[in-house]
Amino acid sequence: MAYQTFRQEYLQVPPVTRAYTTACVLTTAAVQLELITPFQLYFNPELIFKHFQVWRLITNYLFFGPVGFNFLFNMIFLYRYCRMLEEGSFRGRTADFVFMFLFGGLLMTLFGLFVNLVFLGQAFTIMLVYVWSRRNPYVRMNFFGLLIFQAPFLPWVLMGFSLLLGNSIIVDLLGIAVGHIYFFLEDVFPNQPGGGRLLRTPSVLKAIFDTQEDDPNYNPLPEERPGGFAWGEGQRLGG
Repeated sequence: MAYQTFRQEYLQVPPVTRAYTTACVLTTAAVQLELITPFQLYFNPELIFKHFQVWRLITNYLFFGPVGFNFLFNMIFLYRYCRMLEEGSFRGRTADFVFMFLFGGLLMTLFGLFVNLVFLGQAFTIMLVYVWSRRNPYVRMNFFGLLIFQAPFLPWVLMGFSLLLGNSIIVDLLGIAVGHIYFFLEDVFPNQPGGGRLLRTPSVLKAIFDTQEDDPNYNPLPEERPGGFAWGEGQRLGG
């Protein structure tokens, strides 16, 4: 019975969120079981372009460190905000969501050539948080019960939290920068005088991902509770 319940809940998670979070968890489990090592996964331009270890272009986004507070923190944020984007502004637009993944990953990889980062998954999570926060500007956030602010400040609060934990803020700044570039090109520039859409999802992605009709019984994750915990709760102003 428990297995059937878990399977049903798991299959209700939208496909992109399900695939990415599952890949992250399985990669971490493989490292914990010593089936692979982080040295086989990390971002190394020399090994990628000179030794053709091209899998590193993907695997460096799948490992968030050993199981612990940092891993759980990142997984919760990745799952929640990735799912809310897919069920919210990208509902019925799976191909566009995949294209955002590809665009963000490509841009982040290019920036990664110039910064000393070996794993880019956390920056990718911040990118997702940034895009969600800019598309939901009136959601009020509660962080650890100490700070109350509106959603667009969330990426900066997370950066400050990382700073307090002694982590490098380069990761957060990279995620914010890539998220802002995507948001500007997709949401801001097309609405400017003389502007237009520069990002267009390739037709091949639409043919692959946008063929299925919406499930009428699909139950999306409510955006009114973006964090799900006291350190990330939110509600819409006036609600």
